[in-house]
Amino acid sequence: MKDNNQESIPNAHQELTVAFYQQDIAWENPEANYQLVEKAFAELKNPADVLIVPETFNTGFSDNMAAMAEQPEGPTFQFALRMAKQHNALFIGTWTVKDQSKLSPGQTVVFNRLHWIRPDGTYGYYDKGHTFRVSTEASQLERGQHRCLFEWRGWRFKPAVCYDLRFPKWLRTSNPPNYDVLVLCANWPGSRAAAWDTLLRARAIENEAYVVGVNRVGIDGTGIPYAGHCAAIDYKGLPLSTCNPDVPQVQTATLNKAKLDHFREHWPFYLDFD
Repeated sequence: MKDNNQESIPNAHQELTVAFYQQDIAWENPEANYQLVEKAFAELKNPADVLIVPETFNTGFSDNMAAMAEQPEGPTFQFALRMAKQHNALFIGTWTVKDQSKLSPGQTVVFNRLHWIRPDGTYGYYDKGHTFRVSTEASQLERGQHRCLFEWRGWRFKPAVCYDLRFPKWLRTSNPPNYDVLVLCANWPGSRAAAWDTLLRARAIENEAYVVGVNRVGIDGTGIPYAGHCAAIDYKGLPLSTCNPDVPQVQTATLNKAKLDHFREHWPFYLDFD
C-alpha cells in the first residue's frame, strides 16, 4: 500500500542505526543481486533500523535499464518488502520502474525510482530528479519532477540518487530544517571519487544534517570501475562510518537525534539561507 510520505510514529527514536551495503553488483542479473543483498544483511551482528543499497542494485547502471524496468510492485519490490519484514527495518534502494508519465498523462515511461519500504508493506518513492546526461540514462528514462521527504521512526529523511548530489539547491533543507538525514544511493565511478567524498561532506555541512552515501564497487558490464567510498557523515561533515575502497562490505552507523538538534540550536546557520 503506497503511503503519503508520512510516518505514523510521532516520537523520534533518539538513536537510529543505518546499515549500508557497498555492493559489487552482478551485471543485469536481479536474482544474483537479491542473493548478494540477502546474504550481506544476514551477517549483521546487531539489528538495524534502516537498510540501504546502491542505485540500481538489482541490475547495475546498464544501457538496458529501460528494457529491464519492472511494474511498480514487481519482483524487486517484492524482494525489498521481504527484506524489510525479515529485518523489521526500512529498506531503501533504487531500480527502474515502468509507470505513467506525469508530464504526458496516459503515456508509459521509465523512472529510476528510489523506494523506501516499511515492514508493514507501506512505502513511498522518489523519481531521480537529475538523469545523467553523460550516459544513456537521460535518453532512456523520464526525469522526476518532485522533491520528496518521508519519515521513519520519527526521523525525517530526504531521498536522492547519484547525480542529484551535484545540485545543492535540489537538496537544500528549509528554514527551519525539514529533514534530519539525506540518503543518497549511487553508481558513482571511481574516477570521480574525490568529488563524491567532497560533495557528501558539503551537503552535510550546508544542511546541518546527517548524510548517508551508498555507492557500488567492482567493474560493471561496460568496463567502468567503481571504488565505493560509502560513508555516513555527521552534521559537521565528519565521517561516522566508512567502507574500505574497492571492497564489498556492510557498515553501520548510529545517528543521534539529540546531538543533531543541539547542534542546530547552537549554530542556526539556516536562519541566513538566501
